[in-house]
Amino acid sequence: MIVSKDAVLGNVEIAKDTFEMILRPQHMPTILPGQFVNIKLDGFMLRRPISVSSVNHNCYKIIYKVVGDGTKALSKVKKGQILDVLEPLGTPFPIDDLDEVLIIGGGVGVPPLFEVAKQFRDKQTKVTVVLGFNDKESMFYEDDFAFLGCDVYVATMDGSYGTKGTVLDAIAEHNITIDTIYSCGPMRMLEALNQTYTKGYLSFEARMACGIGTCMGCVCKDSKDKQLYYRICKEGPVFPIGKVAFEC
Repeated sequence: MIVSKDAVLGNVEIAKDTFEMILRPQHMPTILPGQFVNIKLDGFMLRRPISVSSVNHNCYKIIYKVVGDGTKALSKVKKGQILDVLEPLGTPFPIDDLDEVLIIGGGVGVPPLFEVAKQFRDKQTKVTVVLGFNDKESMFYEDDFAFLGCDVYVATMDGSYGTKGTVLDAIAEHNITIDTIYSCGPMRMLEALNQTYTKGYLSFEARMACGIGTCMGCVCKDSKDKQLYYRICKEGPVFPIGKVAFEC
C-alpha cells in the first residue's frame, strides 16, 4: 500500500448515476483483480473506497455509483485534477487455472470483475458472464465483457433488458451449468449464490472507515467459528465461498 497523488485522466457518466474515472498514479503499483483504492476528497473526513475495474501499464479505471455526498463530490472531479489515493488495498481474487469460469456481477459489484475476466481470458479460460441490474438505464460493460471474448447474459429486475429478474433467473433461463463462480454484488445476491454454489469466490461490499484494517469497522464472522472475525477491508473483500457468515 502506498499514498499516491493520482492524476485524473477522465471522469464520465457511463450509465444512470454511474461514472467511470481513469487515474494515473505517480508510480504505477501492482494492482491485482478485486483490490480497491481509498480516495481522499476535500471536505470529507473519511476516504471513499472504490474497487478497481481494470488496469493498464500506467493507469487504472474505477467505476462508482453516486449514492451520497461523497460520491456526488467525486462525480464533479475534473480531468487534470490530482487526487490523494491509498492504493492498492484488500485481498484479490486468485486467478486459478480453470477450463471455464462463471463470473456473476450485480450493479456496482460488476466493476472489479472486469479485470478478473480480462486475466482469465489472457489464460484462454472460457468465461461466461452474467450481469444483474435494476433496469436498462443502469446497465454498463455488457459490450466490454463481450469484447474480451466472454459469453455475456444480462438480467434486469424490471425486465427492460435481458432476463426479467435476478442473475439466478438468467442462469436458469440460459441453462448455464458452470460450477465455479467469481462474484461481487449486493449482499442478498451473494447470499443466494452462497447457498447455490460451493466452488469459487465472493467479493463483499461494505462501508469502510480506514480501509486498512485498523478501525475494525467492517468486520464479519466466520461461517463455522462464530468467535472468529474477518475485516472486509483487510482479509477481504474477496473470500472463498462458504467462508463468511451472512449475519455480518
